[in-house]
Amino acid sequence: MTYTTIHKSTLDFLKSVSKNNNRDWFNNNRQKYVDAHENIIAFTEALLKEIQKHDHLETTSAKESLMRIYRDTRFSKDKTPCKTHFSGGFKRATKNLRGGYYFQIGPGASIAAGGFFSPEPHDLLRIRKDIEINYSSWRRMLAAKKFKSTFTELKGEKLLTSPKGFPKDHPAIDLLRHKQFYFRHPFTDKEILGTDFLKQMNQAFKNLRPYFDYMSDILTTDMNGESIF
Repeated sequence: MTYTTIHKSTLDFLKSVSKNNNRDWFNNNRQKYVDAHENIIAFTEALLKEIQKHDHLETTSAKESLMRIYRDTRFSKDKTPCKTHFSGGFKRATKNLRGGYYFQIGPGASIAAGGFFSPEPHDLLRIRKDIEINYSSWRRMLAAKKFKSTFTELKGEKLLTSPKGFPKDHPAIDLLRHKQFYFRHPFTDKEILGTDFLKQMNQAFKNLRPYFDYMSDILTTDMNGESIF
């Protein structure tokens, strides 16, 4: 099978942006941006089709998935106008399938990621309650060979101490302190320019499924295992 690839010129464009991140340079090199953007659109469309073979997505197109390269500088001290990467996301469909996929393409900063970046308060409490009771299941899931070899460890911001209502000496306090619950897998520049990069990124997303399936069960049921919908 021939996979849609990331062009070297796309990576070169992003490297140039990092060295010349101003509006004049960008406007004078707009065709390079257009060419790189079209490459990323094609890659995203191909990735979307691959993910749809093993998951049910609400996101239906690359246009819907991709994020703007232009930065919102209104509330930032960094006034550079452009990001130095392309990125996009895929939302899982229906209220019963929780979690989302995220990808980023950039020099030295390419990743496949997914999980729960900003869980709502009631979801966060439900996750922590499950960890409190079923922490052995969490340990087994996170230690599974294929999963751990892809994502290494749970990422996300943590509290400095135990969350309110949970014991400080709980055996899974390291998990309970999490405010975010996501995973990320990095790719080298050599990998993203390879002919099978799309296959590698899709496989990383496939390897998230045990986690998404577990979290979907948690977040669609109450503590008695009864559906909340």
